[in-house]
Amino acid sequence: MAVAIIGLVRTPRIKLSSDEEEAVYHCISRTVNKEYLFGDTDKEVMRRQLWQVVDFCGVKLITYNLLSNHFHIHVRVPKRTPISDQELLRRYRVLHPHPTKHQTLRIAVIESWLAKNDPEGEAWRQRMLKLMGDVSAFMKLFKMRYSIWYNQTHNRCGPLWSDRFKSILGEVSKGILQCTAVYIDLNSIRANLVSDPKDYRFCGYADAIAGNEHLREQLGLVVGGRNWAETQEIYRLLLFSTGTVPKENKVSISVEAFEKVVAEGGKIALGDLMRHRVKYMTNGAVLGSRVFVEKHLEAYRQKTGRRRKTPVRTLPPIEGVGVIAFLRGVRGPAIG
Repeated sequence: MAVAIIGLVRTPRIKLSSDEEEAVYHCISRTVNKEYLFGDTDKEVMRRQLWQVVDFCGVKLITYNLLSNHFHIHVRVPKRTPISDQELLRRYRVLHPHPTKHQTLRIAVIESWLAKNDPEGEAWRQRMLKLMGDVSAFMKLFKMRYSIWYNQTHNRCGPLWSDRFKSILGEVSKGILQCTAVYIDLNSIRANLVSDPKDYRFCGYADAIAGNEHLREQLGLVVGGRNWAETQEIYRLLLFSTGTVPKENKVSISVEAFEKVVAEGGKIALGDLMRHRVKYMTNGAVLGSRVFVEKHLEAYRQKTGRRRKTPVRTLPPIEGVGVIAFLRGVRGPAIG
């Protein structure tokens, strides 16, 4: 007799095929029970492993923020292009910067397989390629490698992360990219860890300030800067827009006042938006113009049959950005 198991079928993720087009995602994952597990050393290892997996998977890191019980990653997944065997081997070595004797011998064997075009080489090649150009494979590899390190280091066993990661598909537009990047880099401000995001060393903005060329390039694409000096000026102004950080002897905009503006459909200043933890930025599923969100909602319906009654919602116009649309799915207060 067949038994129906309820609750084990996961809702398919909304994502794009890198065979067809570039995609940008805001990814979030939290620890089990939201426990505060990560100290500075743990975050430093997490950052190092993040860069290794970014390089291996061939994605572009726009910015990130690693906190004590969760992380945010803003990642660009480029359209898939052919990858040579030499590049595959280079990326494989990135994951094993200090190979054991066994791993060194294995790399030599893999090189021999590829040189001879053996079936074993082709099978290895396809396994590696499946880990590239896909946000799910990227996040699975990153979280798995870090979990192994963390549990071994802290004499711990069992799951480290509370559930599958969240991902918000974002439109590749200047306004949406800026909103998401700023939202992520301001997490240390909202958590009251620092008064200036450049002082929180486990975020993309601080990493770029310290000289990371990859992040400088990606932030330049986000804000349209012609060089790092111009990019830094524009992005810092975005981060410190009016209302973003409370000023001494001045009253910052309250949650209640902000909610009233949203309810009335009035225009929102970008700084006021970023002053708060707006859950549409982490729970909205798809973020972009109304046309963009409707397009991907319809594609999702055709593919899965789900979200037939899900409406597209919009925030009031945001100064310098325009209207941001998203899918309903925020439980509880939308702003907190």
